[in-house]
Amino acid sequence: MDRADADDVNGDDVNADGYFGERVAATYDESSAEMFAPGSIDPVVDVLAELAGDGRALELGVGTGRIALPLARRGVPVHGIDMSRAMVARMRAKPGGEQVGVAVGDFATTRVDGTFSVAYLVFNTIMNLTTQAAQVACFRNVAAHLGPGGCFVVEVGVPDLRSLPPGQTSVPFHVSPTRWAFDLYDTATQAMSSNYVEVVDGRGEYRSIPFRYVWPAELDLMAQLAGLRLRDRWAGWEREPFTHESRRHVSVWEKPAG
Repeated sequence: MDRADADDVNGDDVNADGYFGERVAATYDESSAEMFAPGSIDPVVDVLAELAGDGRALELGVGTGRIALPLARRGVPVHGIDMSRAMVARMRAKPGGEQVGVAVGDFATTRVDGTFSVAYLVFNTIMNLTTQAAQVACFRNVAAHLGPGGCFVVEVGVPDLRSLPPGQTSVPFHVSPTRWAFDLYDTATQAMSSNYVEVVDGRGEYRSIPFRYVWPAELDLMAQLAGLRLRDRWAGWEREPFTHESRRHVSVWEKPAG
């Protein structure tokens, strides 16, 4: 789900849907419009459909169906896991939304029936798990769902710590006369948050959403602990080479066929 306006971190609006309740769900597609363009979606679906083959796909953090719905239209049976009923309701209201089965719950631990050829976490959603233990549990949960030879795909940014000079903990990513947005980093714990200050009708409002950033090598170790092995790592969905200058990666770990 990546950066999206979060409900007030101080609590009144953070409910069973986590940080993606009705307030966020109502405008999520519009606020992330560039990620819903065919140029952003088609390469993702191409890779996932190829990995799924004749099997099923499991999306962790299925949200409003940005990837699940076009993947299902390719003929791939898709099942999702998501904590936010509000986000899932938006997907259900779209054409084909009823074809995607959804289990409501924490995707680090929630189990669904059957096995899958591919499971995937896109758009930085692995960072919505805010502890290392939860991220490790997610890999183990995925491994339990995959059939032999199945793959787990994660799309996530490379931590942008090169933007932090000594003593600085924040990196702005949006500045305008009425809206300011910035990331806060704690390099001791790998905790971070995306924070938003907005002025509407002369009234200021602050929102925040927590993440835990994670390094490619750390993800590889999580995969190893879950019995998976790295198969591919690209800088994007067009399978561009991953280098030390890459700002994100798409990684594919495979469950051994044996």
